[in-house]
Amino acid sequence: MTLWFVFALMTAAAIFAILLPLGLGARVPADGREVSVYKDQLAEIERDVATGLIGRAEAEAARVEIGRRLLAAADQESDLPVRSAIGMRRAVAVLALVGLPLVALAIYLPLGSPQLPDFPLLARKSAPGGAQPMEALVNQVEQHLAKNPQDARGWTVLAPVLARLGRADDAIQAYRNALKYGGDKPGLRADLGEVLAASAGGVVTAEAKAEFERAHAADADEPKANYFLGLAAEQDGRKTDAAAIWRAMLEKAPADAPWRPLVAASLGRVGGGQPPAGAEVPALPAETMAAAKDMAEPDREAMIRGMVERLAARLKQNGDDVEGWLRLMRAYMVMGDPEKAKAALSDARAAMANDAERLRQLNEGAKTFGLDG
Repeated sequence: MTLWFVFALMTAAAIFAILLPLGLGARVPADGREVSVYKDQLAEIERDVATGLIGRAEAEAARVEIGRRLLAAADQESDLPVRSAIGMRRAVAVLALVGLPLVALAIYLPLGSPQLPDFPLLARKSAPGGAQPMEALVNQVEQHLAKNPQDARGWTVLAPVLARLGRADDAIQAYRNALKYGGDKPGLRADLGEVLAASAGGVVTAEAKAEFERAHAADADEPKANYFLGLAAEQDGRKTDAAAIWRAMLEKAPADAPWRPLVAASLGRVGGGQPPAGAEVPALPAETMAAAKDMAEPDREAMIRGMVERLAARLKQNGDDVEGWLRLMRAYMVMGDPEKAKAALSDARAAMANDAERLRQLNEGAKTFGLDG
């Protein structure tokens, strides 16, 4: 109804714009009285000259002025007939009043969409093909949740997106709402703890640890909760406890678990020794390590550097080995060469740019070394 009201106003404005000039252009034509008056004035001037009331010079000037006015009045009377001009204006007015709306409707109805609902401003920002910017989608979900705050599924979907956008406080609240309205789920508890730790710069705070412990209590095999409990132990200086947690994870984990490289690298970082098969972390074989015990320190260091260089050379030829890249970065960090570790991370990312899952594993593992993941 509002749309049609706007259309009616626009049509009225267009008609008014057409009729206004017609009304302003109309003139009331002279009816012959002006010509008679000017002729009487000329006769009166002649009488005044004859009686000597005015001089000939003044009389001549008056005759000229009255003659000019008389000619103008005569020209006006010679215009088109008044009835014809009025008839033309009436025809144009009728055409504008009736024809303009009919033409507008004839064009709009086949080409327009009178039944289409209004298009909100937010929806107009949609990209071609139906894709919308992430911020616009988040805004839509937030508006929905503001009206439906008990929609647990909505909070569950929104929370990780807010975390990826860097809105940590909003993500934490979203996870809390998901747990409040959707019930206690170990995975959500672990996700909440992860965001709490991330907002603290990677430190597993007491609040984050409490969430991981609740998740572990509900599901002893929840991998994210177990990993971060091990990280909390490491940050508390309890490396033996951390190694025990991570070793237990690797012993139970399937061979294709995506988090195996991260846990294996963490286990190697705390000196957990040889991990289970499939999770190798040491840069040197066991026999080489045994032989190195009898070497002098310079020789041992040279041997280790040689092994690291060969590992780096192999990875440049075969860059899809996530665990190999993590071993290389760890070796550089242990050797006190963080710049080379960063360079290795950059090379690894370039080699795995087309493999999203391997790239994710690499970035997760790099975080454990203090590198930008």
